[in-house]
Parts: sequence; C-alpha cells; structure tokens
Amino acid sequence: MERGSPDAFAEQGTLGVEEEFFVVDEAGYPVSGSDELVYEGERPARLADRLDHELFKTVIETQTPKSESLAAARENVHAVREALVEYAAEHGFRVAAAGLHPAARWRELEHAEKDRYRAQLERIQYPQHRNTTAGLHVHVGVDDPDKAVWVSNRLRWHLPVMLALSANSPYWNGYDTGLASARAKIFEGLPNTGMPTAFADYEAYQRFENRMIDSGSINDRGELWHDVRPHSGHGTVEVRTPDAQADPAVVLAFVEYTEALVTDLSERYEDLAAPDGTDGCMRREVLDENKWRALRYGHAASFVEREGTGTVDLGEVVDRECDRLGVSGIRDVYDADSGATRQRRVLESEGLDALCRELLV
Repeated sequence: MERGSPDAFAEQGTLGVEEEFFVVDEAGYPVSGSDELVYEGERPARLADRLDHELFKTVIETQTPKSESLAAARENVHAVREALVEYAAEHGFRVAAAGLHPAARWRELEHAEKDRYRAQLERIQYPQHRNTTAGLHVHVGVDDPDKAVWVSNRLRWHLPVMLALSANSPYWNGYDTGLASARAKIFEGLPNTGMPTAFADYEAYQRFENRMIDSGSINDRGELWHDVRPHSGHGTVEVRTPDAQADPAVVLAFVEYTEALVTDLSERYEDLAAPDGTDGCMRREVLDENKWRALRYGHAASFVEREGTGTVDLGEVVDRECDRLGVSGIRDVYDADSGATRQRRVLESEGLDALCRELLV
C-alpha cells in the first residue's frame, strides 16, 4: 500500500497541473476511448508518462511535467493539451472539458478495468458508479512538511472562491440540477472528500493518513480525495477544487491564483516564531457553508467572512485578492460569464448538439 513521507517536501514553488478531460466523438458526445489512448496507442513524447485513465473509459487525465515557474507552467499546460488533442484525433476521438459532461449518462458508460477502480467500485458502490466527474488539480511545491499542513489549513477559506469561479457543471445525467457545480456535490458523495479538517502539524496528518490505510478504509494515500491536501508523495500542496475547463486561460488563472496563495502563506509561515497548525482556523462547518454557496450560486455566490459575522460577495473577494496578491487571471474569469451560465444559455438557445460542440477543447 502506497504511503507518503515527510521527506517528499523538499522543493518550494514548483508547479504541476493535472487536468481531467472527456473522450468524445466527432460531435462531442462521450465515448469509451481511454483504453485505446492509454494502453494501445503509441503516445507522443509529450504525453509519455503524462496520460492516465480515470474511473470511466470516457475520462482521461493529463499531468504536466514539473514546472519551475508560472511561465513554464503555462507552456506545459498548452503543450500537453495540444499533444492530447492531436493524439486523440489520430485515433478518431476528440476531447472535451467540463466538470460534468451534459450528455453523459452514467448507467450507459463503461468503467475502467484497472484493479484500483474495480476495488473502489466494489467498496463504495453507488456513489462511485455515478461519479462521472472531471476536475482540475494544481500542485505547488512546499519545502517543509509542517509548512505544507499549515498552508493547507489556511487555504481552505479560499477553496469555495475557486469553486464559485470555476463552476462549470450544471447538468448531470441529462438533468439541470439547479446548481452551478453539480460536480462538487456528486463528488462529495464519495468517502474522504470535501472540505478537510485542520491538522496541527504533519505528524498529525501522517497519523491520520496511516490510520486510514491500516484500518482498511482506503487502499493507499491517493484515496484521500479532499479539496486540498498535503501530497505526501509529490511534496506539494494540492488544490483539487475547480471544475475542469475547456479554456486553457481559465485553467491558468487558477494556477496563477493557487501559486500566489501558497507563496503568500509560505512567507507568512516563515515569519511566525512558532506557528500553531490550527490556531485561527475557521470551523469546518462554516467552510462547508461557503462551499455550498459556491456550488449552488457560482459567480453570484457570497461567503461568510473569516472574521466577524458578515458576508462578502465573490466580486469583492476577487478584487481584494487581485490587489493583495498581484494576480489578474481570476478577475478575467469573474468578469466573463461562468461556465454554468454559458452552458445553460447554449442549451436553451441552440440545443444539446451545440452545447457538446461548445465544450470541445
């Protein structure tokens, strides 16, 4: 069983991006293609060891190489995407992205045959059988395990902000859920997901991780699927909150924001003489409320503030964060319509065929 190590946390500020995509036909409808692309095809060099399937044979994941800077991360995101689109086309497929595919019907889709996923289906049953989700994961290297836990604790308030901005999955199983990100709610049906609790230090987190493995609750540390986690294999803080996106500019806005948050928090950690892992952290229940607001309302969400009893609109948070951190991408994302809004508009005005084309990468 795979376990992590504190020794993994050795580099500060490196970046890695994992994106989940739907394999679709020429018209943009989901099809089974991961076996052919992952196992049977001859991958281009850019995708060597950078391509994997997920639970359903219509979902595929890419991983960028480790990047030493934001500029390198941008290049790698574009390069990996371009390679995937070209490779898929060579095999008669196209690629689409959203938190959930509006044309996907989970009962009609094939599951991957990998032992890991078969074991999950047997253990989790219905919640995993219906898990047709696709997300965006951003890794930022942190050079100390206790710092990684401290940063993860304090990132939690920002996760609903990212979810609201990324909300791109109003439809599930052919139904308008009324949510901006139904993916977030579907995924929360699995065990060990959602907003994590705060941990005092890395030792406390490692005890939790090992206890979950030793008790048979999970098969390996990778099955702790919380919205943020200290990744004890890669030595990163991994943010797993956003919906998948067709537009690389939106992806890179979240990479920029996540990198800025981790850098800012890491610098503040260094300034503290004896940082307390959980001191000043909000209750998980309040953070869950903020997540609910994000997945329900998307760009129209407001959030319970970290201090006091008031709320703050997403737009105000975006302005504040851009000014504080010197980022701009999330403002562009906020100023545009959300993915959920665009999907509803296209479906209502042009129909499902047009919406499937809209999600093509």
